[in-house]
Amino acid sequence: MTTLYERLGGTDGITTLASDLVDLHVANPRIAPRYAQSDLAKVKHAAATFFIQASGGPNVYEGKDMLAAHKGMNIDNDEFVAVLDDALEALDKNAIGQREKEEVLAFLYSLKSDVVHV
Repeated sequence: MTTLYERLGGTDGITTLASDLVDLHVANPRIAPRYAQSDLAKVKHAAATFFIQASGGPNVYEGKDMLAAHKGMNIDNDEFVAVLDDALEALDKNAIGQREKEEVLAFLYSLKSDVVHV
């Protein structure tokens, strides 16, 4: 059985997916203010390495865990849903299969309690 990492195209596929996702966040008025002062190359790298590791790829993520990364940001449910919507759009843009979309969205949704704090 292949891992989600492999089914998403490995490091190259996930790196492209993460880049597209961050681009969508920056264009999304609900989320964009969070990135106004960000180094987008660093954000894209962190997103890619986090998801490479989380999807069964090499252990390359060195950033904070989700709870620490989002502490004090006061992210509400609507903003979290906007992130999921962007993720679905990025998955569609990259022609990711239905099974993989469901796995990715289920994984992202599993992070909700570490991310949403208002």
